Amino acid sequence: MKKTILTTVLILTLSQIGLAQTNFDKIKLDNYFNALEQNNKFMGSVAVSKNGEIIYTKTIGLADVENNVKSTESSKYRIGSISKSFTTVLILKAVEERKIDLNQTIDKWFPTISNAKKITVKHLLSHRSGIHNFTNDKDYLTWNTQSKTENEMVEIIAKGGSDFNPDSKAEYSNSNFVLLTYILEKTFTKSYSDLLQEFIVKPIGLTNTYVFGKINPNNNECKSYRFAGSWKVESETNFTIPLGAGAIISTPTDLTKFADALFGGKLLAHESLEIMKTIKDGYGIGLFQIPFYKSLGYGHTGGIDGFSSVYSHFADDKISYALISNGTNFNNNDISIAVLSAVYDRPYEIPEFTTFNLTSEDLDKYLGVYASKQVALKITITKDGNTLIAQGTGQPAFPLEATDNDKFKFDQAGAKFEFNPTEKTMILFQGGGQINFTKEEK
Repeated sequence: MKKTILTTVLILTLSQIGLAQTNFDKIKLDNYFNALEQNNKFMGSVAVSKNGEIIYTKTIGLADVENNVKSTESSKYRIGSISKSFTTVLILKAVEERKIDLNQTIDKWFPTISNAKKITVKHLLSHRSGIHNFTNDKDYLTWNTQSKTENEMVEIIAKGGSDFNPDSKAEYSNSNFVLLTYILEKTFTKSYSDLLQEFIVKPIGLTNTYVFGKINPNNNECKSYRFAGSWKVESETNFTIPLGAGAIISTPTDLTKFADALFGGKLLAHESLEIMKTIKDGYGIGLFQIPFYKSLGYGHTGGIDGFSSVYSHFADDKISYALISNGTNFNNNDISIAVLSAVYDRPYEIPEFTTFNLTSEDLDKYLGVYASKQVALKITITKDGNTLIAQGTGQPAFPLEATDNDKFKFDQAGAKFEFNPTEKTMILFQGGGQINFTKEEK
């Protein structure tokens, strides 16, 4: 739901690749995940299907760290913005039944929204409405755990106003899909939860997918965590806030089944699926393009609280892939590359992890606020015990792992930090570039 400057998604270079394999080296892939688990790098689950049949699953880590409850293949995770694919299917089902027109404007439902007479249902679906994304607001994390009514959410969204003229460009906004949820509920006079079950879950036989409430460990629902020397439990977003933008709970196996059904014509007419796959300014309708070398996939990513997720379907190879984590101290994109590399018979390495131990006192020389002339971003460096913590302006804090003297990394975003305590400087290396920071004087 809320993105940060250091977040990455699955985008891979195009080049020659072989066909997907069903008899790949599953033992090596198991060992890959074992290395992650043994080094506290990842907690979560993956699944791969080919021709509609599961060919690989793996689950590692804990569903409930506090009570040492291990995750299983049926453990359920919040999938965040992958929910948008489900919501899009529901909207297009309504279009197919002629209950909704993609080109109708939203003023009859939301007259208080800026430009409501110019914004269409399709603009909402394709992130072209201009409606401000409420999860970007500085105060969002002060109220996201509280229950909100429809009137309260519409008021919050209306208050955010418009960021650009409708259809002039595309910009990601969770507000669009919260409003689409209310349109569905008004159109069918049923709850979003019931519509999800009626039109998607029951027809294709999903067994662990539904709108979440408060996390219930007794129902095999995972808590989510961030890593700061150890796994720290995250707060829970109340489902009444994200709704169709991010309030679904599921499993990787169910997500592959959803992908197989969607692209196999079991949920929508061919014409509706083609609408979803039409890309403009980088956005489809409830889908993104996710290429893996020569194979082109369609899917979506998600993130909510400490959960992160991705699913994709590669139609030419009839492969569906899904990953959901409830705690990561690694770059999940690298995990996706490893799994797909195994399936497509591409080379990949089992990671090796070395520890460079520092005491709490060793970290004191790095603490402070660092500013850069290259970007309008300050990074505050603090510590939690013997773990260094970094936090960019308006972003969540994240732990840094020591790799050598004055050198640290944050695998989850592929970022490296190099300090020079004498010069009071810090360099951030990420994405092939570097940004120089200087510590501010107190």
